[in-house]
Amino acid sequence: MDIYIGNIEPSGNVSDVRPFSMIPESKFHESTPYFSDELDRFFYILSNTEEDEMAFDENGKNALAIGMVYEGGQFRFLLKDLSTSFYYPYFDAKTDRLYFAANFEDSYGGTDLYYVFTNNGQIMSAPINLGPRINSPGNEISPYIFNGSLYFSSDVFYGLGGMDVYKTNIQADGTYSIPVNIGQGINSTADDFGFIIREDADGKFTGYFASNRIEGVGSDDIYHFKMEQIPGLKTFALKGEVVNLASNVGIEKALIRLLNQEGDILKEVYTNANGDFTVEIPWQEQVTIQAIKDRYSIFSAAYAEEGMEEVQNSPFNMELAMLDDLIEEKEGKTVIKVRNFYFDKGKSTVNAEVSAELDKVIDAVSRFPELQLKIETHTDSRGSTSYNKQLSQSRSDAIKTYLLENGLSTSNIVEAVGYGEDMIRNNCTNGVYCLDFLHKQNERTYFVVTNDL
Repeated sequence: MDIYIGNIEPSGNVSDVRPFSMIPESKFHESTPYFSDELDRFFYILSNTEEDEMAFDENGKNALAIGMVYEGGQFRFLLKDLSTSFYYPYFDAKTDRLYFAANFEDSYGGTDLYYVFTNNGQIMSAPINLGPRINSPGNEISPYIFNGSLYFSSDVFYGLGGMDVYKTNIQADGTYSIPVNIGQGINSTADDFGFIIREDADGKFTGYFASNRIEGVGSDDIYHFKMEQIPGLKTFALKGEVVNLASNVGIEKALIRLLNQEGDILKEVYTNANGDFTVEIPWQEQVTIQAIKDRYSIFSAAYAEEGMEEVQNSPFNMELAMLDDLIEEKEGKTVIKVRNFYFDKGKSTVNAEVSAELDKVIDAVSRFPELQLKIETHTDSRGSTSYNKQLSQSRSDAIKTYLLENGLSTSNIVEAVGYGEDMIRNNCTNGVYCLDFLHKQNERTYFVVTNDL
């Protein structure tokens, strides 16, 4: 095979087709060139040669190599192995990676897709397999990246027949979403491969691919297309982690649920042992993302299309509070965990110290809206019994008012009681001299959980 060049007309058709003269002449195989604007260099496939003659391995095999042509026509081999053939080079300037297809021994089947790291096109790493999400027991060829998506052809995935073109989203951590067949038109019952695409000035898309479909004029022909939108099913792919709010440790077997704008469940998956998850669905106008696990708070967030585009571009991490981290046992009761706080002496006004702890109660109930609480306030024995009973009730009422004004509902607060000095915890009863810190042990407020959780 030889490499040719042609002029692309405004219609997308190609004219003035002629042999390509900017690479060294060879009497052997040359094909599938890729030109990098950033490097001003050509990558292409050619037969392995030595001193202008075919080169063979010990079994008499001649394989294909990847070569690169510099500005001015200087040539060098980039990937060459007498027993391994390389196909379809594609250079991604954004990541400095050179992608290609090859049939190494570690492949998952026939030809797999690989990449190597480069420095301005110079190979800097061993080939890295794109993994089982992309590669199959069959053949994968012709990688091409456009707008953050990897396009390639495969003859094993759920195709229409022969080689079909697939699309996968490259996620923020470098992994790939589930490959999606880009559908009929581009794909057929024949072999379809070598897909490339660009966005035109009018916002439409122009592209080319090769196919051996029966309506062609030869074996493999080049086809042209114009489209209003990028071909293929658009998907919403999300990858992230669910962690414990207190410990930042991943939560295993948390349920990840995606719902549409009507509230219908579109897909459910569970996190792995490290709290990681990956989920993908067909594109929606709106999606709600939820993370759920027993005795944990519920995470729920809704996004319209603009927000969906943004959140899928980086790891989506969700924090869940564990109920056991928010409650504790005191005096034989299950209570919301807060630090001891004190009203000003003889006062029932919510001061800054009190409000800081009440905000923890509000946060706990926001994470567990089913919580039902009884507010219990106690005083020390200083002052008259009747006065202390009245003061503690006034404080319980002030706490209830603050909570209701800041997000809680009457269904969350079943009772607010002031016990005064009825439940002294030590010997500091009426008439007994005690140090202040001992009296302070009796001045306390509890938020008792009254329902079973």
